[in-house]
Amino acid sequence: MKFFDEAKIEVVAGDGGSGSASFRREKYVPRGGPDGGDGGLGGSIWVIADCNLNTLIDYRYTRIFRAAKGENGRGSDCYGKGGDDIELRMPVGTIVTDFNDGEVLADLDHDGKRVMIARGGQGGLGNLHFKSSVNRAPRKATPGEEGERHELKLELKILADVGLLGQPNAGKSTFIRAVSAARPKVADYPFTTLYPNLGVVRVDNNRSFVIADIPGLIEGAAEGAGLGHRFLRHLQRTRVLLHLVDLAPFDPEADPVADARAILEELRKYDQALYNKPRWLVINKLDLVPEAERATRIASLVEGYGSVEKCFAIAAINGEGCREVSFAVMDYLEQNRRQSPTEEEADEEADNPE
Repeated sequence: MKFFDEAKIEVVAGDGGSGSASFRREKYVPRGGPDGGDGGLGGSIWVIADCNLNTLIDYRYTRIFRAAKGENGRGSDCYGKGGDDIELRMPVGTIVTDFNDGEVLADLDHDGKRVMIARGGQGGLGNLHFKSSVNRAPRKATPGEEGERHELKLELKILADVGLLGQPNAGKSTFIRAVSAARPKVADYPFTTLYPNLGVVRVDNNRSFVIADIPGLIEGAAEGAGLGHRFLRHLQRTRVLLHLVDLAPFDPEADPVADARAILEELRKYDQALYNKPRWLVINKLDLVPEAERATRIASLVEGYGSVEKCFAIAAINGEGCREVSFAVMDYLEQNRRQSPTEEEADEEADNPE
């Protein structure tokens, strides 16, 4: 199945049914009076987060979704039937925005979340509602309201605890294969990874986290070089970034420090908040560097990279150092969760400020 993380669709809620202007006409019932019923409610359109989906491919070719109209009211106090609602299932992490003004209509950040994005029109009133002591034969009925209509932009931001960042062939896919059961494609040429991959890293029976691998970035991505910034949105929900840097690039004239700092600059251009996330340096491909040179080259890279919270040196191809990275990430995530207030505590603080 192909991976699609963007789509544009149009949703049209159902119109409400019109009210009826009817009078009771029965033998032996003189002056029966008004008995026109109301029109039915138009069908609404809902979006639902579904953890069993991981792509927006269902909305790649089907672009318009229309809910049913409400039935018109009838005589004998018969109300029209409401139109059926439509439920659109989307992957967890999908953000639904209005295409015209950019307003966020729904953020499907957890499984089962259900949000109405287009409300059906109200049914019109029958003449039954307009009778009074001075108007015993009202001939007035109202039409149903139109349903809401929106052009929507669907944008999938995958949910992961940790995001991998780096240039093509830095070893991101090899690393995720080393620490999880995910099996992304690995090859000896750039841009092997063409779409994000997720892996679950289990450090113990009851301790695990989700890691995301995205296609590599190169200098000039902001101007469209390589795959550009298309997949960086998938790192915006992560809690810590692992910046993988190739200690032994294919090109002997390449400068790992300059390449790493170029990636940071592209990150800053894309989103300052993403740039400010906790970011750890992971120096990869130790196995390709003689042991006598490792310490010197690592020290030089760290010095040129600048301020870094934590630094690790690994060889993802054989798993050297990967276990230490996994345990450090798990400890950081658990500590961060303990320090963060729960949603209930946050709500109580908002309701009862000191």
